Amino acid sequence: MRAQAPEARGGPGQCRGFAVSPAAKGFQQDMKMKRFMAMLNTNKSEDPPPAELLDLAAQLCQAHQSSSPSLEKLVRAMMGCRHEMYFLTNIHVVRAFVSVYLRQGHHDTACRLLENCKAEEKEQLVQLWHEIHYQKAMEKQQVDFLTPLQKFRCRKRNPPPLSLCPGGLKTRSYSDDVRRQLRSFATGVTANPDRKQREELAKDMNLQPAQVYNWFANYRRRQKACPAPVEQLSGPCPSGALTCYLREEQGEGSYTPQAADGSCVGIGSEQLEITLRPCDPGWELSAADLDKPPEGTYLKMLESR
Repeated sequence: MRAQAPEARGGPGQCRGFAVSPAAKGFQQDMKMKRFMAMLNTNKSEDPPPAELLDLAAQLCQAHQSSSPSLEKLVRAMMGCRHEMYFLTNIHVVRAFVSVYLRQGHHDTACRLLENCKAEEKEQLVQLWHEIHYQKAMEKQQVDFLTPLQKFRCRKRNPPPLSLCPGGLKTRSYSDDVRRQLRSFATGVTANPDRKQREELAKDMNLQPAQVYNWFANYRRRQKACPAPVEQLSGPCPSGALTCYLREEQGEGSYTPQAADGSCVGIGSEQLEITLRPCDPGWELSAADLDKPPEGTYLKMLESR
């Protein structure tokens, strides 16, 4: 009987029935790099460059994204030629340029590159824009990572340019009508609806149940964070409950103390204008109390004047 040949397994770069070793893969990438450099030198005067050269550049950038020396060599070769803007129409090449700039600490240069590149994957370009500013914030704060709140604030402080996001960033805020209905349900029914109630609300407002769940969770957190309102006094203050307020006259060193009946009260060699106003119960002052010399820091203030 004839022996059957081994089945072909794996994708490109693998032999029939056997996986290609890392050394063989590295050799293939080196050959691609030499081929790219030769094509780049041969077609340096052509405008536009051949599509094969652009495709080869994208393949190499994608393959060497984890290899810093090879990627930097590739980026330097594309950066110094006249076809740089043609290369930057591919998202893999753009990502390689940004990665090299970030390793070198050139955050502003990476941002300018994103603003001027012609790649069509706008969402990925916006994500790269945010990653640049995340990296810049981490280096400034000397931390290894940012919390979700720090990333949110970083995005708010550094919105992407119109060339990357012509319509602006998509907001997650709900419409006024949706927020009004949710707030009405929270105050009138319950601020902690069960699963069935959340599903009904989501169906009525064209939302996802998870969105309704998050809104009520945030609502309860906001309510806990808000201080309790201070109750106002319902009745008037007692007639004897008065407090003193100090006020300086326009003339320097000239003060006029007065009691509740409007008469002047002298305190030592100095005079003070004292305004009597209603205050909380338990703080009752009389004209006789005003004749007593002040104590503590109040006395030091008078002496300084």
